[in-house]
Amino acid sequence: MAICAAYPGGRGFDAFVFRLLDWLFVSPPRYSSEGKFVRAETRHQLKQDRFSRATIDVAERTVHWTVEHQSKLIVAGIVVLVVAAALLGSWYYYNQQDQKASLELAQAVRTMDAPVRPAGVPAEPDTPSFASAQERATAAQKKFQAIADKYPHTRTAEFARYFLGVNAATLGDNGAAERELKAVAASRNQDLAALAKFALASVYRNTNRGKEAMDLYKQLADKPTSTVSKGTAQLELAETYLAAEQIDQAKQIYQQVQKENPASGAAQIASGKLQDMK
Repeated sequence: MAICAAYPGGRGFDAFVFRLLDWLFVSPPRYSSEGKFVRAETRHQLKQDRFSRATIDVAERTVHWTVEHQSKLIVAGIVVLVVAAALLGSWYYYNQQDQKASLELAQAVRTMDAPVRPAGVPAEPDTPSFASAQERATAAQKKFQAIADKYPHTRTAEFARYFLGVNAATLGDNGAAERELKAVAASRNQDLAALAKFALASVYRNTNRGKEAMDLYKQLADKPTSTVSKGTAQLELAETYLAAEQIDQAKQIYQQVQKENPASGAAQIASGKLQDMK
């Protein structure tokens, strides 16, 4: 009690110590430059000590956590390696499958492009040919279907389905044509999707569904691709208007094609159409 009462303000030993520390390290110094240097060095050393202790403490906790969870880290590492290997294997398998599908697709397209013999002309042994377009489409259809079934998750299978739709329309199976072309029209491959929409619009025109065909041609004209240009879609849209006896709308489309692309082949076709309509 005597000791505590002896300190300024009578607030006890702890309060006095805190005031003393505050005076040493915070209050403006009253001594020589050497005293200033000593106090500055002392503060710097305290800060360094605190930082060192904090750094060491964090490092120790990290090491302890690593040791305690070592088995979990090993398992996690193995899982990552397994997943990476599986992804690499899947990519390799997919690539191999797509290459095989591409070779078979090339053969199917050659079948679809084979010549049709004139009536009464016999087939030549070394040159594939067909007696009719329907016979050729049927032969090609089997090959495209085999590709779609055998390699369903490849990019090439989407092209096979497109040709399935086109050939189905040639064979007069409009239901199958619409089903296949609609599926391909939803593809993330915008160029292939545009081709499918273009073929689907033709199916609609041939089945007296002009309004649906017009909608597709307008979509294609608004968002042209490298496979279906704006001019191509516009010309087909104008033809659909003509078939529906909407002459004024057809004229507007032809005039728009002329104005937007005066030097293009589409503009030349549009000019000829406008001349025929006079």
